[in-house]
Amino acid sequence: MHDGRPNPIDSLFSDNAEVGHVSLSKIKQRAIMLFNLNHAVNALLPALLRPWCRVANVRQGVIVLETANASWKMRLRYEEPQLLFALRGQILPSLSSIDIRINPGLARKQELNAQNKDSGRQYHRPLREKPRQLSLQSAASIRYVAACSEGKLKNVLERLAELAGESTDPARRGK
Repeated sequence: MHDGRPNPIDSLFSDNAEVGHVSLSKIKQRAIMLFNLNHAVNALLPALLRPWCRVANVRQGVIVLETANASWKMRLRYEEPQLLFALRGQILPSLSSIDIRINPGLARKQELNAQNKDSGRQYHRPLREKPRQLSLQSAASIRYVAACSEGKLKNVLERLAELAGESTDPARRGK
């Protein structure tokens, strides 16, 4: 459907898709291959790294790994030579290198999984336990800027400064 014209739905399911079009069976085969490769990589990684690393893609002899943050990326870099050697020997002989990228979404996913395990049946618990509060000093600074402003900006800044009173006054929190 890249050319803008509709295609018959059965062309999505056929194995002999036209040039430039990808069939669902090819997408499924690629997803299964990446899933199996992810399991193989996890088996080769130290237990500490497993939850923080996953296979994102393989293209032109390069495997792309995602990790949660720079700290885990550094640890994964130490394992890279052994991982590359093992993957070349066991699974992908044509593998030339490993590209490690940071995906903050992976950290959030792991944090949610840890919270769900800790809380039993409480799913979808918010990450921040306590609400953010605007300090009285910040409110005073905002009021100062509002006094020098005019129009919509002044109104918005004044409303923002009022939030400091609501966040510090227990009687006003419920409003």
